Amino acid sequence: MSYRLFNIIIICLPFLFACNTEKQKQNKLSSSTLSEREEFYPTSKPGVRWWWFATKIKKEDISHQLDWAKAKNFGAVEIAWVYPLHRYQKMYAKKYDRHYPKDTSAQEWLSKGWIEQVAFAKKYADSIGLACDFTFGSAWPAAGHNIGKEHATKIYGDTSFRQTLTFSWAWPDTFLVIDHLDSQAFQQFAQPLAKALEPALAAGEKSALFTDSWEIKLNSKNKVWTDGFENEFNERFGYDILPYMEQGLDSFPKVRYDYMMLLNDYVLEGFYKPFVNQAHALEAYARVQCLASPTDVMTTYSLVDIPETENMLNNPNYSRIVSSAAALSSKYMVSSESFTCLYGFPATYLRKEQTADLKLVADAVFAEGVNQHFYHGMPYNPQGAESIDFFATTYFGPGGSLEAELADFNAYIEKVSGYLQKGKTYSDLAVYIPLEDGIMAGAYPAERQRVWVWGQYEMRYIQTPKDLEGYHPLWINRHFLEQAEFVNGKLKVGDASFSALYIDVSYMDHRALERIHTLAKAGLKVVLKQTPKQPSKVGFSSYQNMLDSLIVLPNVKQEFDQEFLGNPLLAGNDLPPYWCRKLDDGSLYLFLAQPNAKQLTYPIYSGQSYMNQAVERKLSINYNGNKLDTTLIFEPYQSKLLRLSPKGKVEEIDISFFPKDPVIRPKEKQRMYF
Repeated sequence: MSYRLFNIIIICLPFLFACNTEKQKQNKLSSSTLSEREEFYPTSKPGVRWWWFATKIKKEDISHQLDWAKAKNFGAVEIAWVYPLHRYQKMYAKKYDRHYPKDTSAQEWLSKGWIEQVAFAKKYADSIGLACDFTFGSAWPAAGHNIGKEHATKIYGDTSFRQTLTFSWAWPDTFLVIDHLDSQAFQQFAQPLAKALEPALAAGEKSALFTDSWEIKLNSKNKVWTDGFENEFNERFGYDILPYMEQGLDSFPKVRYDYMMLLNDYVLEGFYKPFVNQAHALEAYARVQCLASPTDVMTTYSLVDIPETENMLNNPNYSRIVSSAAALSSKYMVSSESFTCLYGFPATYLRKEQTADLKLVADAVFAEGVNQHFYHGMPYNPQGAESIDFFATTYFGPGGSLEAELADFNAYIEKVSGYLQKGKTYSDLAVYIPLEDGIMAGAYPAERQRVWVWGQYEMRYIQTPKDLEGYHPLWINRHFLEQAEFVNGKLKVGDASFSALYIDVSYMDHRALERIHTLAKAGLKVVLKQTPKQPSKVGFSSYQNMLDSLIVLPNVKQEFDQEFLGNPLLAGNDLPPYWCRKLDDGSLYLFLAQPNAKQLTYPIYSGQSYMNQAVERKLSINYNGNKLDTTLIFEPYQSKLLRLSPKGKVEEIDISFFPKDPVIRPKEKQRMYF
């Protein structure tokens, strides 16, 4: 039996076990079908990640904290299982003078007692109208106590390497991180966890299963590997990769490109598709962060039910990649892991967070297409206690600095999210994402790397060109270009419809070039700022001829100008960051973030949101042949929400929320305690 056939059989196993009822059959639909306006959550209120530490979990504490979350206007919780508190006793003692002795009363991981408490939490959340999601596994990345050498992470040239998980519920027991390129490894990891979650998922409202961003400690070596990789590589590309692996792929960018193309397929088939299938087999949604995965992330995000970005460990601009993928795959919801380590990692100004700063970040990511928030996060605290923290977070819980304003702030988040979930994302311009350039470039410069950031293929810092911002551009990749149709002068794919395609890359895959050539011959307007080159070591003889043919087409220009495309949706100097949704009646919802939200970078400083006077912006709105010149006054901390009718009438919707003026504090020097 071939490797590929075996993988296909393994991937399909969850579906084969889920065919007993008509409801289960419905859950075998593709993720794009599942996401077709299905209401994932009962409200647009924010959710919160709920850290369950490996301690004694009690029903009275569960119900008490869920009641608190409900009273504070949360709409959902996501239970995340993490380490026993004494695991980081040194840090807690030094930074907070808190002492957590070893707790021997904790329910064993996936034990009968653990299962009962999880099922109770889900049932109680349902009873009070809170959605309840679950992280699929303990901490991150995917790892299990049942993972042996054959299913563990692998790198080329080091048979002794194993990545262990130190944040797990079962610490100091060792969890090995799975081989994300091997669907058998995923099934080995998933089976006991899926069985343990069945009682919680079996009744009540539908939940989402969540998996976090890619945190495999292998990227810097370009040596992620699995059994049989070299044979698949030779079959696809016609040459032996092993000599290049021995010397290191960083010296061979074109070989690295071919390697990454195959690695993309392995990771999709080995991890992301099986994860989505497993969620559906359990009658749950798949809510997924694909950030930093060695894949074409736009395609990867399109596979899941609820694509999720994360802020602020990322700059908000990254979220446009996620929201673009959602629009192009007809998914209306884009969630965000929000406010992670707002002021720096780890635990900077923990419990001193300020609501105005949170609103600044929330407005910035609303303007990048996010319309559902999951705060990061709320620690499990026994009733009557408020002393437990998670170190890499913003503190949402009893006794924190945010508590007094939290219910009103959540009402603001709910209102804006609700409007931005209506209709479909509107844009008139697609911008080709520079994935090939990122792969060819290799590592980020040292000043842009972090523990969790390495390669430029991650696309963390890219932004659509400033002179295009008035057209509300979305990113597009080869996958979606291949799905798109050119109809009545528009490039249509998913929920999006574009008048033109903008390209400014040094490298382009031959398959993308071929598709763009076909679309341009059909009449699509294309701006080709530079002449791209082939990234692959495998040269395609037709590439240059196809490129020459594309360049001479009358609808292909080297420079972008307004006459070529028409008037932008918004025009003016120093436009505020914004997002646009189009309703079925042709109306637009236009969210314009407070001007301070423009081009935020991680980390912000405490009090960065401070404003003591209003800010004015003059702009022109052009829509459906109508032009409106207007002046918008942004009062301190306020963003704007406009409804624009097809006839040019503008209505301002009240989304006001006035947080307390923040205190400006110096940036705290980052120190690691563990």
